[in-house]
Amino acid sequence: MRMSLRWLPNAISLFRIALIAPVLVLILEARFDIALALFFIAGFSDSVDGYLAKRFGWHSRIGALLDPVADKLLMAGTYITLAWIAHIPLWMAGIVVFRDVVIIGGATAYNFLIRPVEGEPTRISKLNTGLELLFIVFVLSQAAFNWPDPISVTVIGAAVLVTVFISGIDYVVSWSRRAGARQAMDQA
Repeated sequence: MRMSLRWLPNAISLFRIALIAPVLVLILEARFDIALALFFIAGFSDSVDGYLAKRFGWHSRIGALLDPVADKLLMAGTYITLAWIAHIPLWMAGIVVFRDVVIIGGATAYNFLIRPVEGEPTRISKLNTGLELLFIVFVLSQAAFNWPDPISVTVIGAAVLVTVFISGIDYVVSWSRRAGARQAMDQA
């Protein structure tokens, strides 16, 4: 009898959610090196669960919801905590979190009013997520090891802001079009 491992991507997403509190506490305690290590593990786990789900077809509805929730909670929590201890500007954390709130709110509305949401991140959204992750890595590395130099952190931060705005607008426009197209199909 062969045991199925279809549950593994979901378990990895739950593990990533479990890492959030320790990462945030370590940041608050100024233990940036350990926070950075756990943040890397969380980021790596995101790649692993995505790979497993795609490679072996271990997709599930709960997994399609758990994975982005884990990502959003990790990112929002880390940005808010870094802003709280004044390692990043409060307005930057606010903009990053606001974009995620808009996306989650829109996806929730679409899910309940139109049809179930299928997780389909756009290229600009993937770029934004990558830059947001890199920015956190740079900020934590700067706090822990005084590397990279502040200009590198600033440049990545600026790239995050640009892609936050572009990807946020892209989500609003593309999901509005989908909703309109779906309504037109339903009325036809």
